Amino acid sequence: MKKFLFSIIAVLFFFVQIQPNGVLAYSYGDPNEEKVAEVYKEMLIKLDENPPNFTDAKSLYETVSEEVDMHMGQEPSEVIFGNIEQKDKEKLIENMEKLLVLNIARRLDNIETKFDEYDTSKKLLAKAFATYNALSPKIEANKPDVDNQIKDDFDRALNSLGNPGLFGVGKKEPSLEEYKASKEAIFSSLQKEYKMEDLKVGHFSESEQETAKIEKKDWTDTSNIRNWIPIVLIVGLIVGVILYTLKKRRG
Repeated sequence: MKKFLFSIIAVLFFFVQIQPNGVLAYSYGDPNEEKVAEVYKEMLIKLDENPPNFTDAKSLYETVSEEVDMHMGQEPSEVIFGNIEQKDKEKLIENMEKLLVLNIARRLDNIETKFDEYDTSKKLLAKAFATYNALSPKIEANKPDVDNQIKDDFDRALNSLGNPGLFGVGKKEPSLEEYKASKEAIFSSLQKEYKMEDLKVGHFSESEQETAKIEKKDWTDTSNIRNWIPIVLIVGLIVGVILYTLKKRRG
């Protein structure tokens, strides 16, 4: 009997480990980092070399181009790759900065669709702020008042999410209206700073459903049949143990 139970545990452990994408848990990664922002900072280092290292800059951007295309359409990547081919350092940096602004807008817009999900909203806001932190040094150097204002608006956005508290202690109700006001203030400042008429590009608005699919990969996503595999296995093994035990008792 002990050997049989050990075999069950071993099988369970094996199937849990091989499940793709970690069906029992989903990781957002470090909420205080955003990959496209980290790539931007690394690209700046390469472009600051003498002469600018466009080859490595291109390789770095290629690590995020697929994700950019998925969420914001192909136009941004086409422009950026064009800047690299033309070896236009100034335009490349300018368009990378605009891409980060669009990424901030994407994260902040997504919060509205998940506003009641405190943990998710807080992580999305952290990623939006991490993206802004990549832009902040240049804005702070030229326009410290604008930089301070944007950071204050991010703080207000965070406060607007409320706080579920611990067992109700310290609970603070969220305010969607306050969040929208903070978001629009951030958008307005960034649009003026980067002279952008709109913060939606290409298929950006159409990619929201795809974004939701990517960001909802925990075990509660019952639309994904792979998430049922561990449950079916566990139920099957439990039934097997019960039947085996009953058979041993009858014998």
